[in-house]
Amino acid sequence: MGIVFNFENPSITLTLNSAVVAGWTGRDQAAVQHHIDELSELGIAPPSSVPLYYRVSTALLTQSDRIEVLGEGSSGEVEPLLIRAGGKTYFGLASDHTDRDLEAYSVAASKQACAKPVSSTLWDFDDIAGHLDDIRLRCWIEENGQEVLYQEGTLAGIRPLEELCAGAGFADGTAMLCGTFPAIGGVRPARSYRMEVSDPHRGKTIGLSYTVETLPIVA
Repeated sequence: MGIVFNFENPSITLTLNSAVVAGWTGRDQAAVQHHIDELSELGIAPPSSVPLYYRVSTALLTQSDRIEVLGEGSSGEVEPLLIRAGGKTYFGLASDHTDRDLEAYSVAASKQACAKPVSSTLWDFDDIAGHLDDIRLRCWIEENGQEVLYQEGTLAGIRPLEELCAGAGFADGTAMLCGTFPAIGGVRPARSYRMEVSDPHRGKTIGLSYTVETLPIVA
């Protein structure tokens, strides 16, 4: 599958044949275990290993500003995006939109159930490799007619990206979503999301916004 991205200015088409969602990627292992314990109390099975790499269909990756989901139980989350293509690694932004109701049955199935919005702009990974821990990600949601901060953190809170690439077998033609941060006020659905990743060293930002259309569950 080919997706067109803006690379600093010129457009490039990258061919992807594999997509991976990396989960349980927090660098603070005590916090990761606490989250696993919390989810276990909700009936969500613990991961078989940490981190864990979920394969999903490349067709789920979308640059549309609107996605459709089944029911009211899904939510998005801001994540760094890595793409390996043509022998180079690129960095972008993505949302691991997930069906939270289905998550209680199977995390793997929940990852496959929703589209994954990705940014239309990428950076050369080599340009940020020396200061990755300073890269900041934020997500805002629309709630009660107001835009509120939903997630915020730097890559210092996520396992080193090179480590995640090694664990995933990050081959040419692969896109990987690399994990996220706790939701401020708890995980919950929203009608719209606005996300950004910023590089304070270079003064550059990548943005991603999308709305969610809920489809009825028909028995």
